[in-house]
Amino acid sequence: MKVTRYGMLIDNSSCVGCHACQIACQNQWQLPYNEHFIDVHTFEKGTYPNVNIENFTTQCNHCDDPPCMRICPTYATYKRQDGLVLVEEKKCIGCKGCIVACPYNARIWSEKYHVPEKCKFCADFIATGETPACVNTCVTKARMFGDLDDPNSEISKEIIKKRAVPLKAELGTKPRIYYIRQI
Repeated sequence: MKVTRYGMLIDNSSCVGCHACQIACQNQWQLPYNEHFIDVHTFEKGTYPNVNIENFTTQCNHCDDPPCMRICPTYATYKRQDGLVLVEEKKCIGCKGCIVACPYNARIWSEKYHVPEKCKFCADFIATGETPACVNTCVTKARMFGDLDDPNSEISKEIIKKRAVPLKAELGTKPRIYYIRQI
């Protein structure tokens, strides 16, 4: 039986910085207003009067070789067969090693769960054939989710067509979020 290897493609050149992805994620996981698994960064590029605003979103990359999992002494951070990197809150002792180990700053200390948390790629949604909340809500369709191992999937074709690359691929973590445009 073939196992799906999920990933995401983000086209930051299409991102308008509306924060809909961030808010949808917060609503999905009922996070407090000051906790979020998706960061929206806004940069000014150029010099006056030729200034452009560019947006860049980041979140957990669900790495194939996640340092947050390797450092966890209780194996609370684990990787499923489909590649999703998740946290089993009951096993977590709150050492915060995973927060420090993540080279993408994608882990947060959750006051709601009282453990380090992160993007879950909406594991509950995808189990029923749906896509993550951040993908569903993106008004510019800057986000795409799918099977990275299926060469006929829309995401695989777009990654090749747009020459998308993972963030900080040189770190060797093998991120599964690809970006069309990197700041």
